[in-house]
Amino acid sequence: MAENDEFFMREALALAREAGAADEVPVGAVVVCDGEIVGRGFNRPIGLHDPTAHAEIMALRDAARNLANYRIPGCTLYVTLEPCAMCSGAIFHARIARVVFGARDPKTGVAGSVMDLYAQERLNHHATIEGGVLAEECARLLSGFFAARRGKTLLA
Repeated sequence: MAENDEFFMREALALAREAGAADEVPVGAVVVCDGEIVGRGFNRPIGLHDPTAHAEIMALRDAARNLANYRIPGCTLYVTLEPCAMCSGAIFHARIARVVFGARDPKTGVAGSVMDLYAQERLNHHATIEGGVLAEECARLLSGFFAARRGKTLLA
């Protein structure tokens, strides 16, 4: 784990809370280049009526705008939940160097949970991947959101 991983994951968690407050699945993401946040995003598919508006995509779009380039090599993406196949494709196309995620996603995660796209040697770009940073806090936020939706309370 890099020195600032927890700091940047906490920034992503703050964005995830914004998503939850907007009745979106609470996932947040930040893109960091040279120690600075250059992109921020949280889940917005419901509010934007856009199935591609996942936290990672929103953060990548923001970073690309801010850096005036669709390729953002050398950057790290921090996200509170293991990326899905769609987001991983965008990560590869953006040329992100490193992905750090919090909680694993046993239903759609492709960084080792359902499959591991990041280990596919035939893909033309590879990002290093690290999971489990503040995993319990990230998972608790998601579990609490879904428990509240089901009308149950979750003990913290």
